[in-house]
Amino acid sequence: MHSAVFLIEFGAIILGLGLLGRVAGRLKFSPIPLYLLAGLAFGTGGLLPMGASEEFVAIGAEIGVILLLLMLGLEYTASDLVSNLKTQYPAGLVDFGLNAVPGAVAALLMGWGPVAAVVLAGVTWISSSGVIAKVMGDLGRVGNRETPVILSILVLEDLAMAVYLPIITALLAGVSLAAGSATLAIALGVAGAVLFIAVRFGRHISRFVSSDDPEKLLLVVLGLTLLVAGIAQQLQVSAAVGAFLVGIALSGEVAEGTHTLLSPLRDLFAAVFFVFFGLHTDPASIPPVLLPALALAVVTAGTKIATGYWAAKRAGIGVKGRWRAGGTLVARGEFSIVIAGLAVTSGIEPAMGPLATAYVLILVVIGPLTARYTEPVAAWVSSRRTPPAAATRAAVPTQPGSPDGLKDQAQDPAGRA
Repeated sequence: MHSAVFLIEFGAIILGLGLLGRVAGRLKFSPIPLYLLAGLAFGTGGLLPMGASEEFVAIGAEIGVILLLLMLGLEYTASDLVSNLKTQYPAGLVDFGLNAVPGAVAALLMGWGPVAAVVLAGVTWISSSGVIAKVMGDLGRVGNRETPVILSILVLEDLAMAVYLPIITALLAGVSLAAGSATLAIALGVAGAVLFIAVRFGRHISRFVSSDDPEKLLLVVLGLTLLVAGIAQQLQVSAAVGAFLVGIALSGEVAEGTHTLLSPLRDLFAAVFFVFFGLHTDPASIPPVLLPALALAVVTAGTKIATGYWAAKRAGIGVKGRWRAGGTLVARGEFSIVIAGLAVTSGIEPAMGPLATAYVLILVVIGPLTARYTEPVAAWVSSRRTPPAAATRAAVPTQPGSPDGLKDQAQDPAGRA
């Protein structure tokens, strides 16, 4: 009987996601907000709670994040990754300063204390790699010039989590400095080892994985990815980082074949991942913390847009690409929930869980909207600010020998999209 209920519930979830995806496709809109609202409707405290399929959905959500990051990694080579990290590390520092500080200040203003401030700083700092990967795929932006900048920031954040999570765990548990340092050293060592193997031995890994049989290729790549992600997570390193680096290590025909084979699985489990957020959120816990969560979301949405704009400008991307980069980075997600969950489990601050959940839900709904509309809205605002006389001069063709014509010819390419 339990098996029958599970099949009915999970079948209803998948069918509902398919129908919502169709609606979003016709409206030319990302389906992520609709998936989240569906999760709220059928989760804890929703209209029709589902219990039998909850454990499977949780596992499916983890697989969804892993596959999203694997597919992102397949788009880039190891040399691309190393080059981007070397050139974009200042953007990582700016990202931390602009987005972690508001969370820490908010916690102190609410009287939660220094440990809670460090925790909430992490909640507001880290963007959602899973949501952003899905949004870029939906909008067809994986090949855009600003995408490497976005990925560099995401990877720097994920790698920073290898340092941050052990520190947070030690602070919340009140362990000794020696024990916390040992955990941190292990996490850093594992992250460095995986990165070194991906960069140095990527060709050998591709040769080992390669197969002319699609079935064998699918099984080997999927098994390798889940294995590396699981080991990384067990050793206090993000599973998402492990999956991303596996994708980086694969190249050539193997990467192309894997992309084709895993795309349907990615889409299925990614949808389950977004539903999972809603399923574990009690709508009744949101209203009491909605105003502070909304204020924090507005502030940190602006700081993320500023981060992406600055990083893309530094990389020589045109104005339109800068706004797209900023808007794409707004969404928060899996890491924010994990960090807040650690705080709630330790009993440090009961209100942290509902606040973080409301904050993530707001930004995970707004994130796809800012990714799509930040650039056109910025262009509209810029056009409204342009004086009529300047707009008239811009519309009149200039002679090649005139000063305006020479200025146009000498325009910096970085100023164009």
